Amino acid sequence: MNYLNLYNHYDFEIDFADGVYIYDKKGKKYIDTFSGIGVLALGHSHPEVINSLKSKLDRYAHTSNYFLDEDIEAVSQLLSQQDEKVFYVNSGTEATELALKIVKKKIKDGKILYFSNSFHGRSLGALSVNGFPEIKDQFKPLLPNTIEAEFNNIESLRKTAAENPDIKAVFFEPLQGSGGVRPADKDFVAELKKLTAANNWIMAIDEVQAGLYRTAKKYSFQHYDIEADLITVAKALGGGLPLGAVIMAGEMREVLAAGDHGSTFAPNPLALRGAKIVLEKLKNMEAQIKENGDYFYNNLKKIDSDKIKEVRGIGLMLGLELKEEIVDLRNEAEENGLLLNVLKGKTIRFLPALNITKTEIDQIIAKLNKLL
Repeated sequence: MNYLNLYNHYDFEIDFADGVYIYDKKGKKYIDTFSGIGVLALGHSHPEVINSLKSKLDRYAHTSNYFLDEDIEAVSQLLSQQDEKVFYVNSGTEATELALKIVKKKIKDGKILYFSNSFHGRSLGALSVNGFPEIKDQFKPLLPNTIEAEFNNIESLRKTAAENPDIKAVFFEPLQGSGGVRPADKDFVAELKKLTAANNWIMAIDEVQAGLYRTAKKYSFQHYDIEADLITVAKALGGGLPLGAVIMAGEMREVLAAGDHGSTFAPNPLALRGAKIVLEKLKNMEAQIKENGDYFYNNLKKIDSDKIKEVRGIGLMLGLELKEEIVDLRNEAEENGLLLNVLKGKTIRFLPALNITKTEIDQIIAKLNKLL
């Protein structure tokens, strides 16, 4: 095989996918609980998304950033809160890189605070604010002047702030995804808000996984009393095609000048069209996402198993943590027609399509009951 395999691939080939289901080339049907790691917000092969992409592809596929695409203003308005500005990139990692550039241009040699178990991407800049030592330490030295505090630990946050008066910005993931689907405690966010205001920190919030209505609000930080200077988004944004963005508020809108950043591909016209369809539909689905998220959460809590340590999350971003790793859990689930995303062997991360039905949730719960 000439392909460098860095992933733990499933052992079947996909024939086609529809809604929350994937079908292999032998005709077996699987229920997908993580929808492309949160990318397919409306499920696989959503007809409106597919038809909109086809209609634009019939006209053109790529133009470059020398042309202003017909969908860019509509998508920008759907992403922004009020008078914010949006710049498009190709992925969540690229969004982190751009946010870092904005921050570093503004704060110069000031320090950037980040938190343990936070995940902001795998490029060298993103790793510099990544709370996963096992994936970052081998690539050191990284960007200087970044400093870590413990997530959800108020004393660690206070101590880090007191010992580093030159902190000027913070990268924050209110609902950690790869860190185990861990929501920030309200008291922790209140302290972070207090320190941010007292020290005039720039607040960069990572909404790559938890944003775009996954928690039944446009952005997960809206569950807390906190504001963002920079917001990074991606994953679900492009309707299945690569697209990310940084949303800039206040002074952050004026930091970048012509030539400071750019992209050959972003924003790709097809991805923009997908974003327009997805965001227009999701903005009217908040109540449905909350209802089905609560239903999923409550039914996960009802699973009678001494293997389960905790269920947590917000909306349709949920995690089921096991007391200890179950060897071959993913393979056993696959045999039973259930596709699971298991983090560090112990936490099942659920990122289903946001239009999942209660009947489909019941199917997932029944299979989990059998497995656990």
